[in-house]
Formats: sequence, C-alpha cells, structure tokens
Amino acid sequence: MTPTPSGQATSAIRHADVLIIGGGLSGTMLAVQLLRLPGRRQILVIEPRAELGRGEAYSAVELGHTLNGNAARMSVDPDNPDDLTQWLTAHIAAGGWPESDQQHVPVSELFPPRGLFGVYVQQRLAEARVVGAQHGSSVEHLRAEVVDAQVSATTVQLSLSDGQQLQGAQAVLAIGMFPAARTPQTRSSGLNAAALDPWDVAAMRALDPQSTVLIIGSGLTMVDAVVSLEQAGHRGPIEVFSRHGLLPHVRRQPPAWVDFLAEDPRIRTPRQLLRELRRHCRAAIAQGIDWQAPLDTVRAHIGRLWSQASDVQRRQFVRHVRPWWESHHHRSPPLSAELVARLHAEGRLRIQAASYQGLEPAQEQRVSIRIRRRGEAQTRVVHGAALINSSGIEYDWRRVARPLPQQLLARGLVRPGPLALGIAAALDGAVLDAQGQASQRLFAMGPPLRGMWWESTAVTDVALQAKALAARLAREVTQ
Repeated sequence: MTPTPSGQATSAIRHADVLIIGGGLSGTMLAVQLLRLPGRRQILVIEPRAELGRGEAYSAVELGHTLNGNAARMSVDPDNPDDLTQWLTAHIAAGGWPESDQQHVPVSELFPPRGLFGVYVQQRLAEARVVGAQHGSSVEHLRAEVVDAQVSATTVQLSLSDGQQLQGAQAVLAIGMFPAARTPQTRSSGLNAAALDPWDVAAMRALDPQSTVLIIGSGLTMVDAVVSLEQAGHRGPIEVFSRHGLLPHVRRQPPAWVDFLAEDPRIRTPRQLLRELRRHCRAAIAQGIDWQAPLDTVRAHIGRLWSQASDVQRRQFVRHVRPWWESHHHRSPPLSAELVARLHAEGRLRIQAASYQGLEPAQEQRVSIRIRRRGEAQTRVVHGAALINSSGIEYDWRRVARPLPQQLLARGLVRPGPLALGIAAALDGAVLDAQGQASQRLFAMGPPLRGMWWESTAVTDVALQAKALAARLAREVTQ
C-alpha cells in the first residue's frame, strides 16, 4: 500500500502517457487536440467537477450569463474560425436555445449563454474521443483535485485528494483561472466569507428585493453580478466601488480596419502602441467608423508586444494603462450592457471611484465596508444588506491558498511569472523551476501563462496553445 498526504492509501500507482491537471476549457481542448493526432496515448484528466469542458467560466446555468464575445470570435477550433457559428446554427435548427431569437442578429453575431458554450465544448470532446479510439488513444476523467506533484528525470507523479497516486510521462497545468470571489487567499481579509457569490442567483433570491447591495469591482464579474441580481428579482439600490470607476464598454461589431501593427514593425513599446492606437481611433471616428475597429486589430499582436517589452515597460502598462485596457478590450455582451446602462440611468446602480479598505463590524443581516473615495484622504463606512466580491481574477499564485499551487511553489517546481502574473514558462509551455530551468516533464497552458503573453485566457488563445502543446507532447509520448 502506498501512503498519501491525506492519510489514505491506494494499492497501486496509475500510469498514463499524459496527465492533464484541470478539465475546464484549457484541459479539455488539450485533450481534444491530443485525441485528434495519430498515435496511441492514454490521457488522464484530473478535474474535481462532475463534467469536463466547463470549468469556472462555463459552469454557469443562467441564460443571462453569456459569453462576452460573439460566436464568430469564440471557435475552439484554431483551424476553423466559424466552428462555433456552424455548431450554433445546427443546434438552433434542432430546437436548441429558442431564446436566441431575442438578440435579432445573424448566428455569427450571437452571444451564447456560457452554459451552452460548455455543451459545445463537450460535444467537440465527444467527437474527438471517436477519432482517438481509431488510433488507440483514450481519455479518462478522474473526479478529484491534484494536491501535490513531484517531478523526476523520467516521470511526473501526482497525489490526488482522494488518495490516488498517478504517474505519467508528461503533465500539464491546465488549471484555469482563480476567480477572486471563489479563491481562498493566503492573506485573507475575510471578504469572501462575508460576500455572496456573483453567480449564485438562488442565494440572491433570499435577499429583501428592495435592499441595498454593495459590489467591489466594476469589471465583467460585476456585470455578471448585476445580471444575477436582476434574475433573482432584486429591485433595490446597487452600489459599485472600484478604484477607477470604469465600466466595461459594450462589445459591438465594427467593420475591418487596417492592421497597422503588421504594417509598421517599429511600433514595439506600450507608449508607441498607445500613441499610434489613439491616432487610428481618431481617424476611424472622423470617418464615421466605430473606434473599436482599430482596437480590435491589436488583439493578434498582444503576445508579441508583451513578450518583447522590458519589465519596466510591463510594470508601467499594468500600473497606468491596465484599467483602461480592461474596460475597452474586455467588453460586455450587449444584453448585459443594456441592463447595466438602464439601471444606471434609473439611478438604481451607482458607480463610485473608491478603493476597498476592509470589512467593518455590522449588525445582524447587514454588511459594512470601509472605502476611500478617489481624491479623498479620509475613509468612510458604507452599509448594505449584502456584499459581492467582483474584483476579477487572482493571477498571483503566491496568494492562492490551494494545495497544488502552494506545493509547486514550495518544491521549487515553478516560479512566479513576470510581475507575479501566473507562472514562468518557456515558449513551448515547459514550466521554469525556481532556478529558471525549463522542465522536460511539466508544462502549462492558458491562464497560468498570463505573465508571458498578457492575454492568455480568451478562447482563441487557449485553442491555439492547445494545438501547439499537443503537437509538442505527441512527439514525446507517441508509441
């Protein structure tokens, strides 16, 4: 019997060619790409949720929680940008998603519910299983959490929360995002314990419909929280506090614009990019074209620009430009943006530029927080019936109080990425250890590589990374 950290025991170590840690979008897309490649390989995906392909982002069940990109932008097939559009067309024709007609746009411009997108990902996995079986490949879902990892010259060994031990030739950290609202923190302020989950509509139905709700953060998670409150029947005031008081812009469908970054390789620094981008946006507006058109051309170049920037330039971008980049680039789906705009116009939703300073003692069935408004030295206390933490994603693994990130850092198997955004890795996804050496056995993809590419969470980013990493792994494990 083999002892495990949990005190349980297992009679044997299970073996596989590839161990995928995380079965959300990243892990599932990697499995799909591996299954499609010729050669025999056994793949184990370790994911505590009951279903693969959903993760944090696509486990939502409410129709109002939609993708923030239209179908034409959200294909999981890097070789077919119309894949989601084609799937949705067939799905709707078969009677699925009857509510789609409420958006009054072509299928390519629809913003599907995130739960439905999860169904799409799962169907692509099911199809890949059939292809893989023809090659003798298979994928199995183990419903558990990876709590520890050890890497040798020839294998990776994983310890699971249920006591199992796994061993593989390669392992991939595809553990996705750590939403601040759902992630235990190493330096906890008690905020999450006092706050409602932004996506928990059932819990919001228990609130007094006319009560005041406080929200920290004004990004896309806040938009989701407002949608949740609306669907729960809440009709009272909503007070939103964020440091800059910026709301996500609504995503529109602008016409194509010249790819000015491809045409001018001299544009390399954040300062040069901002200057040129502003010039093109002004030119677009002067021609009666949406300013989002020039901005959308930047997307394909972000990885290159970020990776070639110096640490000083990256730090300047994060400190001074990031809030505006997030609000202009990570835009809100139209129906959600319409709701936020309506509530704001009615005076029910107020946005305040203020920083959260901490929780305060409160009476029963109330919550109190201390804030400091921008430009003011003094703090003040505000009260509400409920609090929602919508402060976005936690990318600094040193702050994440989960077993695997802590163990990987403690063992020196990974090190923080640039500006402590995710973890460091080589260009092929091989993680860098504490000494900066690239692993031959442990890889990463998706959100953990935020520090390398800045944008490493979008569906198209994940799909491209999955294809490239699958080809890299297949060269090593094909029998």
